[in-house]
Amino acid sequence: MNNDWKIYTRKGDNGTTTLIGGKIVSKSCVRVESYGLVDELNSFVGHLYDQVDDSANRAFLFEILNKLFLIESHLAVAPEAADKRFFPDIVASDATLVEQEIDRLNENLPELTHFILPAGHRLVSFAHICRTVCRRAELNILRLHETEPVDAEILKYINRLSDYFFVLARALASQAEAPDMHWVAGSEK
Repeated sequence: MNNDWKIYTRKGDNGTTTLIGGKIVSKSCVRVESYGLVDELNSFVGHLYDQVDDSANRAFLFEILNKLFLIESHLAVAPEAADKRFFPDIVASDATLVEQEIDRLNENLPELTHFILPAGHRLVSFAHICRTVCRRAELNILRLHETEPVDAEILKYINRLSDYFFVLARALASQAEAPDMHWVAGSEK
């Protein structure tokens, strides 16, 4: 083991970081925030992965962990270096796989007749946390896309992923025999 390598470089002490391709940017720029939010999402997905027992759900969550890391990597590439191929692409079939998993999970779920609350079981809550962090990451990536193009397949994958976490939450509730917790308007009084 090389003890000379250190995790800290001190290069970011002034509030900047270097994108893949060499461009130095502020750590507060929307690109850095975008891949940081995807990293946050990936950490929550990892937490959910560690809690889920069902092998099919674990396998798909592991796939998501890897795709999100790939998306983070793409977002960390400086726009000036976007023509270089650093990583495999996110492709249309990635979003299609998410759609197929949504359909698989949704097959045995009761019809959704109410808004549901993000609670009822610890796994359900974790899946909803993933859903909401995914939406926040998506909004930030869309802000980035307004000024610097983001690959359309990344946008599609992230959008589909929040739908997946919603359906996963319902499926996890069903597996745990914890019914959907319906929101009832006016019950907060």
